Amino acid sequence: MQRIMFAGCLFLASFAAAYGGKLEGYADTPFLPGQPWRVHDKLRPAPPVVTPAPYVRAEPPSDAVVLFDGQSAAAWQGAEAWPVRDGALIAEKGDIRTRQSFGDMQLHVEWLVPQPTAGGHVAERGNSGVFLLDQYEIQIFDNYGEDTIYADGMAGAVYGQSPPLVNASRPPEQWQTFDIALTAPVFTGTNRAPGRVTVLHNGVVVQNNTVLLGTTQHRALPVVTPHPVPAPIRLQAHGCPVRFRNIWVRPLTSAEKALPAKN
Repeated sequence: MQRIMFAGCLFLASFAAAYGGKLEGYADTPFLPGQPWRVHDKLRPAPPVVTPAPYVRAEPPSDAVVLFDGQSAAAWQGAEAWPVRDGALIAEKGDIRTRQSFGDMQLHVEWLVPQPTAGGHVAERGNSGVFLLDQYEIQIFDNYGEDTIYADGMAGAVYGQSPPLVNASRPPEQWQTFDIALTAPVFTGTNRAPGRVTVLHNGVVVQNNTVLLGTTQHRALPVVTPHPVPAPIRLQAHGCPVRFRNIWVRPLTSAEKALPAKN
């Protein structure tokens, strides 16, 4: 079973080895608007490492919508392909999305990355993501004490846009937390008020009211495309058996959004 679950990671590792070993970033991608850094820039400095406080379980408040309680994954579309084992939902095949849509929100997610397999290639390390509004990825990655991935691909990054302020990762096989506050973008005609996100990784602020430049892209600039608000939350399957538990969300009062959610 472990061999099967790591197959995607091992494939990526083989790809990395064929192209120089570690995937440390790129020098041929476009520059981010108003910044001296390219998307996934190999020269962008890694954030400093901080040691977070010990894990404390955050129970959902009374007004929270519980999305996974350690038993039922009924709140998620596509979760039939993600096994529930020992109170955790395990990323296996295909992304999953909440059946309910959310706009402005407070989101709590607990996640755990596996021990990397032998070989040491960065592509083997636990990799997943939390997509807000089904568009904007907050990266999950095993970069405990490591600078081998590009800065805007580290845990707590707005992927391809904004590196975390610090590297607050715990070691593999330890539970980690994201606490995310989202102000959703507003689309009105040809105008756009960009979304903003604040992220605490293991209780440490790693995104502070960060502007969402556009939808998540790999090796390309973020794309500004009007999309439904509210929209589902998405968890990514990236070929590695990342585990999730204790997922809950608090919808926040917000202004009416111009685009309705899809039925």
